[in-house]
Amino acid sequence: GAGRIELCAGLVEGGTTPSMGLLQVVKQCVRVPVFVMIRPRGGDFLYSDREVEVMKADIRLAKLHGADGLVFGALTEDGRIDTELCTALLAVCRPLPVTFHRAFDMVHDPLVALETLISLGFERVLTSGCDSSALEGLSLIKRLTEQVSGFVPLGGGITERNLQRILEGSTASEFHCSARSARDSGMKFRNPNVAMGASFSAPEYSIKVADVAKVRTLNAIAKNIL
Repeated sequence: GAGRIELCAGLVEGGTTPSMGLLQVVKQCVRVPVFVMIRPRGGDFLYSDREVEVMKADIRLAKLHGADGLVFGALTEDGRIDTELCTALLAVCRPLPVTFHRAFDMVHDPLVALETLISLGFERVLTSGCDSSALEGLSLIKRLTEQVSGFVPLGGGITERNLQRILEGSTASEFHCSARSARDSGMKFRNPNVAMGASFSAPEYSIKVADVAKVRTLNAIAKNIL
């Protein structure tokens, strides 16, 4: 029931650019539009010249391998939209539609930032209302969605337990969520003394997967409201 996929790696870091191999295989398996995250690393959204080169190269490759749209965000050091960089990246993305991702939730003035993104030519902006989740940020989300109807999909901490309250409390017509659940690894031999990532990484023998049942449940809740 999902209408669009935002394809990314590194969900522990909030999403980073996926491999082109992943994009190719996903495009072979699904018919809904696939928007590719362009984010060279986790952390902030203030990028160096070399990181910008990587982003431009990844955009070109994503387009070459069938991306239906792109997703990125870039800020200045004082928490404003980096209009110069966004303009340059949008030019590389053309003619594909582009979403400004949750870098928006780190801006200094969200209402001003929203108008800036519209003027630059972004198709939508993904936000949790500049708070830890869309439920906590609902009051700002309502102001944003009233300011620009249909431009602001909701994202951040959305589950089947809170989706109805979030949609009823805003005028948003789209929402975004990972709909994940944990699946136990198939490994029989396990070494408990070694981890492949940093100390905050997910357990080695637990795999996060998109949960079909959750997607269907979320979609059914949304249809009753939208």
